Amino acid sequence: MKTLIRTFALAGMAAAVTLVLPAMAQSQGADAPPPAVTVVTLKAQDVTLTASLPGRVVASAEAEVRPQVGGLITERLFEEGSQVAEGDPLYHIDPRSYEAALAQAEAALAQARAQADDAKREADRVMELRERRVASQQTLDSAIAARDAADAAVKAAEAQVLAAQINLDRTTITSPIDGAIGLALVSQGALVTAGQATPLAVIRRIDPVRVDVTQSAAEIIRWQRKGAEAALAPGADRTVQLRLADGSVYENTGSLTAAEPHVDETTGVVTLRMQFGNPEGLLLPGMYVLADIPQAVLKNAILAPQEGVSRDRRGRPVAMVVNDQNIVEERLLEIVQDHGNRWVVSEGLEDGDRIIVAGLQKVGAGMPVTPEERQAGPADAQAPADAQADDTQAEAAGN
Repeated sequence: MKTLIRTFALAGMAAAVTLVLPAMAQSQGADAPPPAVTVVTLKAQDVTLTASLPGRVVASAEAEVRPQVGGLITERLFEEGSQVAEGDPLYHIDPRSYEAALAQAEAALAQARAQADDAKREADRVMELRERRVASQQTLDSAIAARDAADAAVKAAEAQVLAAQINLDRTTITSPIDGAIGLALVSQGALVTAGQATPLAVIRRIDPVRVDVTQSAAEIIRWQRKGAEAALAPGADRTVQLRLADGSVYENTGSLTAAEPHVDETTGVVTLRMQFGNPEGLLLPGMYVLADIPQAVLKNAILAPQEGVSRDRRGRPVAMVVNDQNIVEERLLEIVQDHGNRWVVSEGLEDGDRIIVAGLQKVGAGMPVTPEERQAGPADAQAPADAQADDTQAEAAGN
C-alpha cells in the first residue's frame, strides 16, 4: 500500500514539472531581446564605372626608313636599338654618280647664263637700232623673244642644279623622327633603290605610347540606359590604369584621349584611344595590356558590401535592411557591376539605409533586431574612385 502511494506521488510530481517547464521557457522566450545583427549605413555617391578592355601598345609615331635615291650602301652610321634624333645620319649611299650629275647640271647652268647674257645684249642692240629706225619691228620682236627664251633656259638649268643637289644630299639617309631605331635590315654593300618595298630600318617613338582598344556599341548603350553620364563628356574623369601581361599595374596612369565617333559596321565596336607616358621604356609596341577605362559616371549610386547581398529563390539579388523601427525589410536590388568587395547598386537601396552584413542566418523579413554598426575598415574607407569592371560578373549579378 505504501509503495502504491509513493508511485502515485512520483507520477504527480513529474506531471507538474512537465507543465511548469514549458511555461517557464515561454516566459523566458518572451523576455529575450531581439537578435543582434551587424549593419553598414549606406551613402549615395557618384561612382565612375570602368571597363577592363584588352589592347596592345602602339608607338605614338613610327617611320620606316627608305632610300629616296638608288645606289650602294657604303656605311651604316647608327647603333641598332639606340635613340636617334630627327635629322641624324643613318646610312651613306655611294655619292659619286650624283656628284657627277651635279657638276653636269652646274655646267649647263653656266652655259645657259652665258647664252642669256648674249641674248640680252643682242636685244638691247636691236632695240637701240629700232629707236633710230634702222632695224625692223620684226627683228626687234625676235631679239626680245630670244632674250626671254634664254632667261627661261637659265631658270630650267637652275632647277636641274637644285634637283641634282637634292639627290646628292639624299645619299646621306637621315632620321625622319625622334625615337628608338630597330635592327638594320640592310648591310653595307647592299644595292638599294628609290622607294623600295623593304625598309632599311624602322624608328618608333615610344615616349609617350598609345593604347588602342575596342568596345562594343551595345555596352556603351547599356551604360547610357542606366542613366550614366558619359566619361568622355567635358570635365569627366579620363584617368586610365594599365595592367601588364604579368598581372602587375603600370605605375604611370594615362588618359583617354579620344573615342572614334563611328561604329564599325562589320564588328559593331567603337575604337578608344589612350596615351601613357613611358620614360623608362617599359611599354613596348605590340605588348598585350588590359586598360581599366572610365566608362561612365553613375550619379547617386550605392556601394553595397557584397556580404550583405544574397539571392532569393528566383536567383534575384536581394538585401536585408533594418528600418527606423529596427524591423528587417527585404529589398530587391538592381546591380550594375562589382567594385572591389562591393556591388554598385542603382535601384533597391537608398542613402542612409542600414544593410545587414552579419547575422543574416538569424533573421527574416518582419523580425525585430538589435542593429550594431560595423566599424569602418579599409574596404569601407576607400574612396569611390573607379568601379572595377568585370562585365561578365556584373551582368550575372544584375539579372
